[in-house]
Amino acid sequence: MAGKTVLPFARPAITCDHGPRCPVNSCSKALKEAAASYPSLFDYLHWVPMDEIGVPEFYPKLSRDMASLERHNLIYPIKEGLYVHIYPDPRGERDRYIPIEPHLINDLGAIISPMETKLLEFVEKIGAAETPEEKQKELLAAIDKSVSSTGPVPGKVAMTPRELDALRYFLVRDKIGFGLLAPFLLDVYIEDISCSGVGFIFIEHKIFKSIQAVINFETEEELDEFVIWMGEWIKRPVTVRNPIVDAVLPDGSRINIVYGVDVSKRGSNFTIRKFSDVPVSITELIEFGTMDYLMAAYLSFVLEEGMNMFVCGATASGKTTTMNAITTFIRSDKKIVSIEDTPELQVPHKNWIRETTRGSAKEHTGAEVGMFDLLKAALRQRPDRIIVGEIRGEEGAIAFQAMQTGHGVMSTFHAASVEKLIQRLTGDPINIPKSYVDILDVVLIQAAVKIAGRGMARRVTSINEIVGYDPSSESFSFIETFKWNPATDTFDFPGFMNSYLLEEKIALKRGIPPFKKKVIYTELKRRAKILQRLHVERKLKNFYDVFAVLAEAQRQGLL
Repeated sequence: MAGKTVLPFARPAITCDHGPRCPVNSCSKALKEAAASYPSLFDYLHWVPMDEIGVPEFYPKLSRDMASLERHNLIYPIKEGLYVHIYPDPRGERDRYIPIEPHLINDLGAIISPMETKLLEFVEKIGAAETPEEKQKELLAAIDKSVSSTGPVPGKVAMTPRELDALRYFLVRDKIGFGLLAPFLLDVYIEDISCSGVGFIFIEHKIFKSIQAVINFETEEELDEFVIWMGEWIKRPVTVRNPIVDAVLPDGSRINIVYGVDVSKRGSNFTIRKFSDVPVSITELIEFGTMDYLMAAYLSFVLEEGMNMFVCGATASGKTTTMNAITTFIRSDKKIVSIEDTPELQVPHKNWIRETTRGSAKEHTGAEVGMFDLLKAALRQRPDRIIVGEIRGEEGAIAFQAMQTGHGVMSTFHAASVEKLIQRLTGDPINIPKSYVDILDVVLIQAAVKIAGRGMARRVTSINEIVGYDPSSESFSFIETFKWNPATDTFDFPGFMNSYLLEEKIALKRGIPPFKKKVIYTELKRRAKILQRLHVERKLKNFYDVFAVLAEAQRQGLL
């Protein structure tokens, strides 16, 4: 397969007798134990130039505060028993990301060709298997019938037991799995995988941010070959006539492929945006510093009472992560319909209809189904809450019609401020009448910001309430209820005792009489303390656990 692993150091022959001077002896007890259970890691540690970069630290699990480490030289485990080395760049540029795979240590160059010839005998049987699991089972059985790891046997390919283990991993990875990108998909700490053309792949790491992987495409032809293979693997082929493909991988990751120098001057490129099996919860967002307990309590009021809300920000600002996290505040007995181009939303409710668009008839057997079509259909499904993955065009008008008819609507939107949001909503191609805009209750603005001593982080920079539109002056009024303070990295509450939504809408919906409407602020603080106790005292972090506890509290009338 196209693509080559280029390590940032030479691969010396391992001549160590594993005695007192063995480099593994200088490692921590935890790293020694990991190396003892994974021979490829044990051998890899003999390659690492520890006299230059130092002895790698071993971490069974990473935490976000590790981003502040002065130097990144560490090894940690990922899924399926593999390990990763974050290798420091001696020039102080990008760290390197090195997946420690069995075939990295055991050179299979002389074995692969005769093995692939032998496997031709089993092609029909492997191809007849219907699921990836069945294909893997048949492939491994074919390998076992074709090799000998105990000495020469006529008609079989001879190899050592270590080479057999490496071969089994390599062939499953390349014939059934996602090839050289497989380890990246197994790493829960990776957010994005990107190749911008000929050269190295880069990843966006949740802890260590932008890192250069050791996978390199040396020529345009090599890169083209790989993206064509990817397109075939995901059953969405890329061609000269159809050079751009968007798709979803089996694990839910979102992939975009651009093929050929005609449309990408540095050569073909691709980006994979990964999603966690379990979404980030609201308490984890608070732990990360994205928002505070009071803001979370406010959002819980907004969503419980069916208010309309947009989560806005630039690309990679964390809009979808926040959207997923706050869905746990929607009452558990509500019916939800979500509408997306690419499945990214994760909603914990049982009564959830998940709908996605369908591309043109050239790619599918049926007619094209767009966001506009799905949103119109959703209005006939009697949902309590409609969640739109992202509003970009004419579907925005239907979303506002849904709000007008009493459906609660949530969506993400590309806009860096309330003013920019309104400009885009009322301009082409969305063209919302200005008098409709105030049916949108809350606008949350989120951004990726730089914090002194911590690097880049995601913060809710403001939560705003749309109050009204004045036709005579053609102006909109809104209240900035919460605001991020960049000097202290904390959140101010300028809407305290001044919130239009809390006093004039939410208080009434919660049965508070107008002359006592200020009581809502006491309720808000009480709920913030409840969330804090659940987080700090009960260690409540898991997305689904948070939803279950909040749902039970709502049933018992505690919230």
